[in-house]
Amino acid sequence: MFKNIKDQFPIFKKKIKGKELVYLDSANSSQKPQSVIDAVSNFYSNEFANVGRGIYTLAVNASEMYENSRSSLKNFIGASSDFEIVFTKNATESLNLVASCFGEKFIEKDDEIILTELEHHANYVPWHFLRKKKGAVIKFLPIDENGNLKIEQLESLITSKTKIISVTHMSNVTGSISSLEEIIEIAKKHSIPVCVDGTQGAAHLEVDVQKLDCDFYAFSGHKMYGPTGVGLLAIKYKWLEVFEPFIGGGGMIDHVSKKDIAYARGVWKMEAGTMPTAQVIALNESVNFINKIGKENITKHEIALTQIALEKLRSNNAVKIIASPKNQGGVFSFNIDQIHSHDVSTILDQEGIAVRGGHHCCQVLHEVLKINSSVRVSFGVYNNEEDIDILCEGIKKCQKIFKK
Repeated sequence: MFKNIKDQFPIFKKKIKGKELVYLDSANSSQKPQSVIDAVSNFYSNEFANVGRGIYTLAVNASEMYENSRSSLKNFIGASSDFEIVFTKNATESLNLVASCFGEKFIEKDDEIILTELEHHANYVPWHFLRKKKGAVIKFLPIDENGNLKIEQLESLITSKTKIISVTHMSNVTGSISSLEEIIEIAKKHSIPVCVDGTQGAAHLEVDVQKLDCDFYAFSGHKMYGPTGVGLLAIKYKWLEVFEPFIGGGGMIDHVSKKDIAYARGVWKMEAGTMPTAQVIALNESVNFINKIGKENITKHEIALTQIALEKLRSNNAVKIIASPKNQGGVFSFNIDQIHSHDVSTILDQEGIAVRGGHHCCQVLHEVLKINSSVRVSFGVYNNEEDIDILCEGIKKCQKIFKK
């Protein structure tokens, strides 16, 4: 199933510094199969028109393709209706939409927002805006020494002032998979809505938002073998009914007069202006790509590679794995003694290996872990054991260079 899958990705024909590309940065952004690239090209070449703006053939066809993608994404994450799928430009915008709209309506001074120490900046900064603007209080659910969330402490963080909980599905640094079912169950006991940053979850883990019963689930297309410039927010319809629009302009109105403006209802209230039509339509093709392989197969493949890689890297005494969560997806981070992550990343690049060095937009987590930065490895469908072996040899080269 995965043996010749790189053949579907044209990027792997490219040489990096004269070497075969070993791409280990899918948590940052995944590579694109030819089918997704073709979908973008075909739309611009043969189908292009703005959606929802005309009744001529091209416009009608484009609008149908756009809405077909909405339906496809609804099925992909198990939402109950097309009318609960909002397209955005990325997960960051989706999370900002939730924080802004929810905060404007329901957050007052001293109200509390619960996040976790695992969060990406995209699921912290928007809530910080509310802290600055409205005087809200942000609490953090801590992690243990292995990088697992201390779910048992969640109840003690909740008070009558707690208005919302926002949590990552999977850490983009340690690969720790959050116990969403437990978190949501506790939240429901207190009638607290839950927002999930599904950026690392959507492409790699089984997702059923109805079964989870979360209120919001956000993710990006570019991390699930789709194009850049498109994201998604699954949102329970009741919130669409009470939220004010996030941005205003064409497409999100019902009626405009000099005296007043009536907004469109449902998801269309949140989709102002010309949307990233080609990207939305191509995202449907990335869903087809994932579905053909099977999400369960993808999850097993990536977790298996992670365990193989961790075992091999732990045999090198100079390599320090960052955290050891009990439930871990296809992501992990490490450091090499006395070598900065940026130096490691630079040297590995000379071997054609793409990894990310830095704090990965997770400075709070790195502070908690008492490290400044780390080297991250993240797997996709196109990775294999040979990639891991090349990585191990690259790490040995890093050590050899710094011994000189």
